[in-house]
Amino acid sequence: MHPVLRAAAAAFMVALPVALPSAAQAQSRLKDIVDIEGVRENQLVGYGLVVGLNGTGDRLRNSAFTNQSLKGMLERLGVSVRDADLSTRNVAAVMVTAKLRPFARQGSPLDVNVSSLGDATSLQGGTLVVTPLLGADGQAYAVAQGSLVVGGFTAGGQGAQVTQNTPTQSRIPGGAIVEREIGFEMASMSNIRLFLRNPDFTTARRVETAVNGRLGKGSARMTDNNTVEVRIPQRYAGNPAALVADLEATPVNPDTPARVVVDERSGTVVIGENVRIGKVAVSQGGLTVKIQENPVVSQPEALSEGQTAVVPRTTAQVKEEEGGLAVIDGPVSLQELVNGLNALGVKPRDVITILQSIKAAGALHADLEVL
Repeated sequence: MHPVLRAAAAAFMVALPVALPSAAQAQSRLKDIVDIEGVRENQLVGYGLVVGLNGTGDRLRNSAFTNQSLKGMLERLGVSVRDADLSTRNVAAVMVTAKLRPFARQGSPLDVNVSSLGDATSLQGGTLVVTPLLGADGQAYAVAQGSLVVGGFTAGGQGAQVTQNTPTQSRIPGGAIVEREIGFEMASMSNIRLFLRNPDFTTARRVETAVNGRLGKGSARMTDNNTVEVRIPQRYAGNPAALVADLEATPVNPDTPARVVVDERSGTVVIGENVRIGKVAVSQGGLTVKIQENPVVSQPEALSEGQTAVVPRTTAQVKEEEGGLAVIDGPVSLQELVNGLNALGVKPRDVITILQSIKAAGALHADLEVL
């Protein structure tokens, strides 16, 4: 690499938020990189009402669904409000969501999230009334109710208002009870399929090798870059859960593709270990245009018939920073790439543009993902 590209690495590492993986990638447990077929969560959703708010609920005249839901709830409880004109602001319509974990049994508690639907300003101090939680098939699998835990607040007066976090979103730990179980039994399975969370042929082959080393040759077979089938040995017949428990701690060294991920909002750049750069020349400079308005007030002399006038006065300055042109002799490693960008003295936002330009030039041998 050119000597100029090795000069300013230490100073730039403070300014550039680049995440660098370690040279020797640590092994991972099998349970941390794969999912097991059938062992999955199910999404639940429900519509309900939150009561007991201190004047921060929905405006019933603006939220027709809240008005109708409140009247319907009171009618079911034996209170006739069919022709009443309700104007309370202590009620809010909410959506309730939860995840039904695998093998959840009747009576098991679930955590639920509660989010406002109408124009309520805060759910603090509210209580969710009985709300059925439905699955994708329309069946109710749990029922939620309880006091809300809100992580934000809103306070203020007529002239100013302060809001922290999101007071219209809350949570109820253990606020739902499972009423219906999802039928799935592992005891009848003759084989187990492992799904990689990050599909990759090399990683799938390594999982196959690791499982065969644990159970014996021919026990596992890779079918594609995402799936590894494991035949249940005779000693685990009728008890595949024990097989999964014994395999979970199996060490596997997952492979990662060459990838660069940039987040334009925060200026963060994450560069994978296997990223390589071909031979390319990079320059970095900037053009700064500064325009300043200094209006001058012109007043007429005493006893004259003139009028006071504002005379505009604009000062414009153009400054072009000197940019260096550096040649990166490829292919270079990750550390050499970072050192080269550091030597150019670029700012974090400029790194994203440089990487996109290198990719467009065909010199970045990696996937570039922009968030």
